[in-house]
Amino acid sequence: MFPQRLDSPLAYDIARAMRDGFDRHYRLFRAESARAKHRFETADWHGQQRAQRERIEFYDLRVGEAVARLEKEFKAGEQSMEVWHQVKLHFIGLLVDHHQPELAESFFNSVTTKILHRAYFQNDFIFVRPAISTEYIEPRDAPTYRAYYPERETLADTVERMLEDFALQGRHADRRRDAERVAAAILGRFHQVKLRANFQLQVLSGLFYRNKGAYVVGKINNGFVEMPFALPILHDEQGRFYVDAALFGEEDLQMLFSFARAYFMVDMEVPSAYVQFLRSLMPRKPRAEIYNALGLAKQGKTLFYRDFLSHLNYSTDRFRIAPGIKGMVMLVFDLPSFPYVFKVIKDFYPPQKDTTREQIKSKYLLVKQHDRVGRMADTLEYSDVGFPFDRFEPELIEEIRRFAPSQLEIGDRDGNGEMEIVVKHVYIERRMIPLNLFLQESFDLLAQPEHARRASKQLEHAVIEYGNAIKDMVAANIFPGDMLWKNFGVTRGGKVVFYDYDEIEYLTDCNFRKVPAPRTEEDEMSGEVWYSVGPKDVFPETFEPFLLGNPAVREAFMAHHADLLDAAFWQSHKQRIQAGQMLDVFPYDESQRFKHDNATPYF
Repeated sequence: MFPQRLDSPLAYDIARAMRDGFDRHYRLFRAESARAKHRFETADWHGQQRAQRERIEFYDLRVGEAVARLEKEFKAGEQSMEVWHQVKLHFIGLLVDHHQPELAESFFNSVTTKILHRAYFQNDFIFVRPAISTEYIEPRDAPTYRAYYPERETLADTVERMLEDFALQGRHADRRRDAERVAAAILGRFHQVKLRANFQLQVLSGLFYRNKGAYVVGKINNGFVEMPFALPILHDEQGRFYVDAALFGEEDLQMLFSFARAYFMVDMEVPSAYVQFLRSLMPRKPRAEIYNALGLAKQGKTLFYRDFLSHLNYSTDRFRIAPGIKGMVMLVFDLPSFPYVFKVIKDFYPPQKDTTREQIKSKYLLVKQHDRVGRMADTLEYSDVGFPFDRFEPELIEEIRRFAPSQLEIGDRDGNGEMEIVVKHVYIERRMIPLNLFLQESFDLLAQPEHARRASKQLEHAVIEYGNAIKDMVAANIFPGDMLWKNFGVTRGGKVVFYDYDEIEYLTDCNFRKVPAPRTEEDEMSGEVWYSVGPKDVFPETFEPFLLGNPAVREAFMAHHADLLDAAFWQSHKQRIQAGQMLDVFPYDESQRFKHDNATPYF
């Protein structure tokens, strides 16, 4: 489209200013991630959570700074298309030998799209496709991973040396004991396979910090067999370090890096090398989700959108209104062949929903910044998303026009006759089976004698998981608000996850009460609420009629989670949180833990 010349000093100065803006961002991001080690060593749990929240805001702050500088120093928004084309070419040149080129390209996109009109959102001006390879970037500092070969020592000796190399400042409860337990667990995994001459442990150089845990992440190579593993390191009651478990295999690693958990803090000089290593452990996990798990959410969004555009090119189905019960504040649609749902805030809400668009957005931001404890789905938030007009079902277009007209724009984007739908603001979440539909499937199977036993177990598991999800959120100071089955989903791994955030509150902001005893017979027979109810009052016993109408559901719920109907349960957790206690919900089962004296309790 443009001649390949680079004769504009202004374009070079703009490109260098953008590169400098990104370098400042990543320098601050990496420094905050590196400080997670000291917070872990000193058991500064509240500081760790605060840093995790604040780090999320770093990116937008630095983008805003870069935009302001470009407008002030270069009047960037007034420059010609030719200058902006050269800006991109100069920027590519400035990324030669850069250690985070893919992140820098996304930063360039973020800055540029805030300055230029949508007509510029093409590969001549922004990075629709990556321009710099991230293969084989060698770090200047520590290597991306370390390899350990137990040739002249026992496996326990090797594990102990590996733990020592992380140089945690503090006391270990019994590092030798932990090394022997990990070695025994590894050998147990290979008990029917001979250990080959090339047997080795490959371990990422940085520990992965989240809440109260630090995680060693690596893989075991034994001949042609590769086994992913992770070792959670915790504090005991005396503040000493200990290895709590040995996690093995892709499924365990998927749980550790789940989209429903808070982002890790890890010091990475070459993030793409970490992602490549982690993909070798979890080949089914999209790179976008791995970048998200590492706290690099903008890069995750960039990769997700590229995957989405590619999927559109190789599919022919149409966007539709998502199956299930329609929400009162969110309009939800999906593409059947794509494993995500798209959520748009409606313009109008029924009277019982006393909320606003800004309040709903603040709830989603709260979840983004909070510890999601494996029970609240992460969301990707986009603005001005373009879709091909002919890929939308007419019923969906009419639904958006009816309920969210302010969010819809239809037009010929490039003047070439191809109509485009632009959605002004959208949240994107991984698709799950709505729990109410999952339960209905169980009810249907219960009526068939040949499937009744399996259906009964499926139903009981779902109800237990539902209660566990609520209790995990309670441990993290979250009250779901609307606890109806339709607001929870079942993941591919059978976990129940919450995904409707417009009514969530901090537990400590709620007032949990028992329903007062009726004063008169008229009170008792009244169909109306006859007692006073404050705006943050919650009456847990009133959940029962809405949740437990089905006898099989009621039996399973009362056997495992009857305490959720008792105000005392909620009050006790509120008091614990107000007293400064911080519980943790670890991403592995109790059965996987080593047995320790004075270990941190498992919640």
